[in-house]
Amino acid sequence: MVENTQAEPVLQHRVRAASFEGVKASEDQVQIGRVIKPHGIRGELVVDPTTDDPQGRFAPGEVLRGVQTGKELSLTVKAMRAHQQRLLISFEEVPDRTAAERLRGVRFFAAPIEEDEAFYDHELEGLRVLNVGAVDAEEANARAYEGAQPEPEDIGEVTRVMRGPAHRLLVVALDEGGEAIVPFVHEIVPIVDLDNEAIVITPPDGLLEL
Repeated sequence: MVENTQAEPVLQHRVRAASFEGVKASEDQVQIGRVIKPHGIRGELVVDPTTDDPQGRFAPGEVLRGVQTGKELSLTVKAMRAHQQRLLISFEEVPDRTAAERLRGVRFFAAPIEEDEAFYDHELEGLRVLNVGAVDAEEANARAYEGAQPEPEDIGEVTRVMRGPAHRLLVVALDEGGEAIVPFVHEIVPIVDLDNEAIVITPPDGLLEL
């Protein structure tokens, strides 16, 4: 009798990664950003984005719904640029710093981008991180769920989620010591499996050494 030597799958089923925006304001609105403070004398505002699509959400010409201490505002984006993990935004209705000062703390809301699957930041925190190497999504799935070799290496845990101008960043505490920053994009995190409390990553060479 020939013994079956196929390795058991590391994970039992899969859930594909997808993006998520902010904290829900209502059933049909999510927070996409928040005004931190004015910048300079020309009315620019520092905005902390809470969306995976800041380029689209805050593109020039977009009309944003803002909420500040119970009152609603409508602001039209004039210009936008990245600045130290945040955005600098000029609005048509904000001509100078005096007007900008009045907008501290404004939160922006919009209808969510439709996704088949989406994940909140707190759902990602605490997940184990399985590294399958620089392979494509199909091979990552085979190694995680079908017993293909080499099997995934459990390297650490997601401790927090940061916001970048283009996408979220996962901070991973490595079991061997130190931290790694992993961009939360499908090309690098093809699988998020909440039932098995793990993500599968396919980092390019050098990413975990940065």
